[in-house]
Amino acid sequence: MGSRTARLDSGPWSIRFALGMKVALALAFVVALTVPLDHLEGKGMGFRFPLFMLSAVVVPAAWRRRFDPYPATADVLLVAPFLLDTLANLVGLYDTFAATDDVLHTLNWVLLVSAFHAWRFRRADSTSETSRADAWLLGAGIGALAIVGWEIAEWIVAETGAGGGLSLTYEDTIGDLALSTAGGMIGSLLSIRYLSEW
Repeated sequence: MGSRTARLDSGPWSIRFALGMKVALALAFVVALTVPLDHLEGKGMGFRFPLFMLSAVVVPAAWRRRFDPYPATADVLLVAPFLLDTLANLVGLYDTFAATDDVLHTLNWVLLVSAFHAWRFRRADSTSETSRADAWLLGAGIGALAIVGWEIAEWIVAETGAGGGLSLTYEDTIGDLALSTAGGMIGSLLSIRYLSEW
């Protein structure tokens, strides 16, 4: 397979790096759940733990040895947003740096859409099936759908009080939708430029 993504995946450290990301995510949650930190009160870390750890099993479960080498690039890019969010909570960035939520919504959607493309570009015929414009639109659309789903999930948590509930405002939701959609558009563009063979 000649895609740039496949070449990244075949690198000597690719699988170790993917595994390291998963271990780092698990360790961050161990600290968050066992060390009493005041700034984690009301953050629903126990509720987040199983949901965030799902990101560590999505790529291996979808891969099931259907092609080689292992899609480590997609795996790293998918786990990274959940690790960044967990670390930001752990060190109190959300409380000390007002723009943290905005920055991470944008950056995390760059990474999530890039993970989608990294998986997609592992197929030998992925670039021959669509034009660059169609591929960009597909990635941007996946990112937009993902943030809509995320905001619906947050609304359900806020309304039901699950995991300690959330304090959401209309302005926050609209801002998150706009920033994440923009991040998805950027991620799609960067992926086509750096992960595909166009």
